[in-house]
Amino acid sequence: MPAKTALVTGASSGIGEATALKLQEFGYTVYGAARRSDRLHQLAEHGIRPLAMDVTDDDSMRAGVEHIMGETGRIDVLANIAGYGSYGALEDVPLDEARRQFEVNVFGAIRLTQLVLPHMRTRRSGIVVNVTSMGGKIYTPLGGWYHGTKFALEALSDCLRLEAKPFGIDVVVIEPGGIATEWGAIAADKLEKSSSDGPYTAQAAAVASSLRSEANTNRNSPPSVIADIIGKAVTARRPRTRYATGFGARPLIALRRVLPDRAFDAIITRAVGLPR
Repeated sequence: MPAKTALVTGASSGIGEATALKLQEFGYTVYGAARRSDRLHQLAEHGIRPLAMDVTDDDSMRAGVEHIMGETGRIDVLANIAGYGSYGALEDVPLDEARRQFEVNVFGAIRLTQLVLPHMRTRRSGIVVNVTSMGGKIYTPLGGWYHGTKFALEALSDCLRLEAKPFGIDVVVIEPGGIATEWGAIAADKLEKSSSDGPYTAQAAAVASSLRSEANTNRNSPPSVIADIIGKAVTARRPRTRYATGFGARPLIALRRVLPDRAFDAIITRAVGLPR
């Protein structure tokens, strides 16, 4: 029987890289996709097939899917992991940057799903894994555009799950908490660029400090924690619809579910050291 095939985006580092390696351990033929294919050399040394793909470029995504189908004739798993965090006050962040974040975190994932679904429907099997965040269930100050993308991807995943079910296709959402990746430092850099000079200066300093502190702490879970959960989901006979894991994910999502808005506001304000 031919090996199953997995396409993993954002594979050049962090959760995407760890997931590509994990799925290969499970016997999948894995294509690791990233905008910069030169950062995929290490994966290639482990037998992962590197694939240059920009999730904001339709031609790039079409070519990538066609390439995989030409080589293996199937795509059994699509893991949409590519994404980034761009923080800044809603008033400050240029709409071009807001749109780009939606293009990468939402429209890129959904467009690639559109391209893969016909092949999964033909086989009447497959699984789409969308990596959102605990940030798709909770909120933090100066993170509005980022949280907006993750809330959106959660909702789209729920709708897709119902649409795809009759064709034997599962849709799973992964909600990471704090993970030891470059994400926090990148978000802090973008925050300072957007809001460090103006009415939100004090808030920006507090949130950027919190983001960098979290990025450097050893409390955050390694990317392998998320890769293990994705591996569990794609090999389960009946995968759960959601998996929340990683530092802080379960308790914070639970608190958001049970606390009134203002009580949760107070917790988040204290957590990031926001001026009150």
